[in-house]
Amino acid sequence: MKLLRFGPKGAEKPGLLDAEGAIRDLSGVIKDISGDMLDDDTLARLRAIDPASLPEAQNTSRLGACVGQVGKFVCIGLNYADHAEESGMELPQEPVVFFKATSSIAGPDDTVEIPRGSVKTDWEVELGVVIGKEAKYVSEADALDHVAGYCVINDLSERDFQLHRSGQWVKGKSADTFGPIGPWLVTRDEVPDPHNLTMYLEVNGHRYQDGSTNTMHFSVANIVSHLSQFMSLQPGDVISTGTPPGVGMGLTPPTYLKPGDKIELGIERLGVQRQDVVQG
Repeated sequence: MKLLRFGPKGAEKPGLLDAEGAIRDLSGVIKDISGDMLDDDTLARLRAIDPASLPEAQNTSRLGACVGQVGKFVCIGLNYADHAEESGMELPQEPVVFFKATSSIAGPDDTVEIPRGSVKTDWEVELGVVIGKEAKYVSEADALDHVAGYCVINDLSERDFQLHRSGQWVKGKSADTFGPIGPWLVTRDEVPDPHNLTMYLEVNGHRYQDGSTNTMHFSVANIVSHLSQFMSLQPGDVISTGTPPGVGMGLTPPTYLKPGDKIELGIERLGVQRQDVVQG
């Protein structure tokens, strides 16, 4: 099941994508695609609905982030073996954890704004994990039971802010529009193996990232279990799980986004994002 949110920013409605690719309006069934609607029972109830019985959605020119009212936006750094090699860094002994401000969240095709003072705005295609059930001190064996589904995330980063402004990664990760999420939340029953998905990112038609989740160092189950030892994960929380090689910082010479650029990124089974870049 592919769940989504459509409509103007701040007034998105819940929807689902039917087998023919049409968006069906779920607003008569649930209030939003958000934490309290992502438990297994509610997802089973939605799965049982015949999409043809739902009205076709209107005003679908914009998709919002596929999850609303996100409480935590947690990210994992250096989680791909080939990206760590590209960065000249050793793989960590346990997940590197940082946060993005939830105000960075944007729709999958919304305009990306380069923040004022930026000199190194970069891209990162990442597998997103959406929590469906509270996870607190969960084992790795049980961790996936707490996942509602998966999505595409562009973990945009300002590298100078991230690495040279007092060591606080969150400064380089949290600008407005730096967290496009979607287009869909694909429920976990449709993604039997989240560690075998191809992924890519292009800028102006040039493919910079061409990888697979099979080079992840820490698995989704390991990440969810690990995080749950330090904080409870709540329904609707989003975890961005790291990126494969090909980020601008790792190129020779380094290459960064500029106004007028066009980004396209996608993950197998999870959809595609397309963003225009402007000066913020």
